Amino acid sequence: MRLGIDRLLDDGEGLRAPLRGRRVALLGHPASVTHDLVHSLDALITCRDLRITAALGPQHGMKGDKQDNMVETPDERDARLGIPVFSLYGRVRRPTAAMMDTFDVVLVDLQDIGTRVYTFVTTLLYMMEACAQTGKSLWVLDRPNPAGRPVEGSLLQPGTESFVGAGPLPMRHGLTMGELARWFARHFRLDLDLHVVTMAGYDPHAGPGYGWPLGELSWVNPSPNATTLSMARCYAGTVMVEGTTLSEGRGTTRPLEGAGAPDLDPVALLQEMGRHSPGWLAGCRPRPWFFEPTFHKHVGKLCGGLQFHVDAGGYDHDRFRPYRLMALFFKAVRRLHPDYPLWRDFPYEYVTDRLAIDVITGGPLLRTWVDDGAATCGDLDAILARDEARFVAERRDLLCYASAAE
Repeated sequence: MRLGIDRLLDDGEGLRAPLRGRRVALLGHPASVTHDLVHSLDALITCRDLRITAALGPQHGMKGDKQDNMVETPDERDARLGIPVFSLYGRVRRPTAAMMDTFDVVLVDLQDIGTRVYTFVTTLLYMMEACAQTGKSLWVLDRPNPAGRPVEGSLLQPGTESFVGAGPLPMRHGLTMGELARWFARHFRLDLDLHVVTMAGYDPHAGPGYGWPLGELSWVNPSPNATTLSMARCYAGTVMVEGTTLSEGRGTTRPLEGAGAPDLDPVALLQEMGRHSPGWLAGCRPRPWFFEPTFHKHVGKLCGGLQFHVDAGGYDHDRFRPYRLMALFFKAVRRLHPDYPLWRDFPYEYVTDRLAIDVITGGPLLRTWVDDGAATCGDLDAILARDEARFVAERRDLLCYASAAE
């Protein structure tokens, strides 16, 4: 398998020809690396036929050193390469005119993890919009979606757009960044010079990675808490824990692979989940989990909860549905503790007029379902299944790596 960046660097197909004589920028982060783990910026600089004039970094920075929500990165100048490195998660989140003036073509080489909330998705859209407005070209150097092809979750509701909700995507969209760029261009009717340098030999359905080519690519954290393939598989569900008072495991060695809190009983939780909807536990192995965060929520306190194992024989890619799994977790908490202060009220990605859980999930649907004692899993499933089927049909002709079944 060859990444988009590797195909561009090899240039056996003449892919770099349209870039010659033009000023080129790279939008990247720590996981923007070649198959041999050379950072894409360093690799591109060595191409004598390319003129690299700037770099840009998304949330967490080009170096990936910033930990959390609304922790910003400043602009800087790379003294070794002699180029500016602009931050798209600092004083601005949309590229400024001054930034756009430094290049003619931007290469977007961002490793995503397949979830609408992951902010690199929105940064891609904002850069596409800026390129459309200024007549600049945008090339996506495509990378695998480690969460694979499955689609899950409700579509973001109109009027709830934010930096973690760029448009009416489901929580788990099943697209690569190149395919997302094609979807954005069509959905938002963007008139821009868009190129997708696809991967060669990539099959998002192939096991055992099911989206991530195990044994072929090393995992490099695209953000500080995206530490494993397991996290990427769970993230479409566990990211919702960020909008609650529960810990998502930040401050542990396994962030965003489960959830817990000091006053929860893991065994009781798992039993309640099984009673309510055992089918939503399928595809993974949930395990009672005790942990003590070293920072973030419940720092220094013993928490009880569940960790969801998706890395061995118990993992079933086609049956694992992390959005439903975490919805069921929340429902179990509410059933066991009707007055539990579950929803965290704090600014989330610069939104202050809505609960964080509503910002994350793209509307009040999930929260109201959890809080409604009469609402069943069947009620939520009917809404999710409708939205999922709609998006699967909508994305079909945009796939770059389609199988016969798609």
